[in-house]
Amino acid sequence: MKRGARGPLWSRLGAFAITLVLAACSHSGASNVTVIKFWTIGREGEVVRTLLDDFEHAHPNIRVEVQQLPLTAAHEKLLTAFAGDALPDIGQLGNTWIPELATLGALEPLQPYVDASSAVPHDDYFAGIWDTNVINGSLYGVPWYIDTRLLFYRKDLLARAGFPEPPRDWSEWARALAAVKADAGAGNYAIFLPLNEFEPLLNLAVQSPDPLLADNDTRGNFESPGFRRAFDFYVDMFRRDWAPPMSNTEISNVWDEFAKGFYTFYITGPWNVGEFSRRLPAALQNDWATAPLPGPDGPGAAVGGGSSLVIFSNSPHKHEVWQLIEFLSAPEQQVHFHALCGDLPPRRSAWNDPELANDVHARAFRDQLERVKPTPKVPEWERIAQEIRLASERAIRGGETTDAALRELDARADTILEKRRWMLSRSSTP
Repeated sequence: MKRGARGPLWSRLGAFAITLVLAACSHSGASNVTVIKFWTIGREGEVVRTLLDDFEHAHPNIRVEVQQLPLTAAHEKLLTAFAGDALPDIGQLGNTWIPELATLGALEPLQPYVDASSAVPHDDYFAGIWDTNVINGSLYGVPWYIDTRLLFYRKDLLARAGFPEPPRDWSEWARALAAVKADAGAGNYAIFLPLNEFEPLLNLAVQSPDPLLADNDTRGNFESPGFRRAFDFYVDMFRRDWAPPMSNTEISNVWDEFAKGFYTFYITGPWNVGEFSRRLPAALQNDWATAPLPGPDGPGAAVGGGSSLVIFSNSPHKHEVWQLIEFLSAPEQQVHFHALCGDLPPRRSAWNDPELANDVHARAFRDQLERVKPTPKVPEWERIAQEIRLASERAIRGGETTDAALRELDARADTILEKRRWMLSRSSTP
């Protein structure tokens, strides 16, 4: 009986010792794993985990924790985290947010990392989108994906109006718009330019050689000849009844109205390639196409949007974070990312992949991306962009003259930039 009693006791003690050893080993192993926190925004956060599994397999000493932020709350969350010294290691930032976070000192300068890396070659990126990450001569982000806006149009309706090919400049575009409107019939239009969006006018405006802001980005430059020309061309589309004075909340939805022939042209981005493919009737799938934006005198520029990958300056794991940026920047990962969510690669070499190279709707974007331009790199830019929208709406809905609208737009931009002027004057004071 004694021997029988001792047997189970020793077994239990042995099992307990083994458990302690395993726990110690597990703890020791965990201490060698670096956890990096990655904040993403919107749809990208849903799909990036698929890519990160491969990264973690190749880097067993690194684990990535992804937190997905809703777009509507992301900006406030970032600023609150900065104030509380609680930013993550790596983040996805819309490129118009980079100037603000760089000004605050929240972002790590990345040029030394790029200079030492063969995985992120500067000259493989579209120049305009790379430039959005350069603030006062310093690089603060690596483009993750890029978007821009161009023409989506009904090939059949345009051809019926006498134009078998999309327009290449504003003069030809105006003739096509007039012809489409004449052919469309009562209640239909040639183009849809939602009045609650500033992007269509802004894309026409960056086709001008005149900058949108003047005096070291401290004052508005909207009374310049270039912006005035774009503003007049845009507003004239409404005055000639080529475009309905409506927002996109005043129609059923853009896809149904496009299918009905309510409009023929629409300026939008790559996210709508998938939507048009899914939502338009099968009978119309061969009747729509994409084309680069016409410019004043030929193919035009457009705004380079999208998101970049940044390292937050308070991260204790910058080396490991850079490894993740290199991984996500590889052309094969960018192609995979495009397949998952439709985002366009910012590297030219990724566009050699057959899936993209043979995509008839993506082809126009590849052309347009060579001519993208950054918006002014000031933290106040998004507020100024909304003032551009309001100025155009006052001219369209309220009948305000171009002179009055642009004079007021410059005045409002100057007011928004007042603090920037004050800060720059102080920094230049001996």
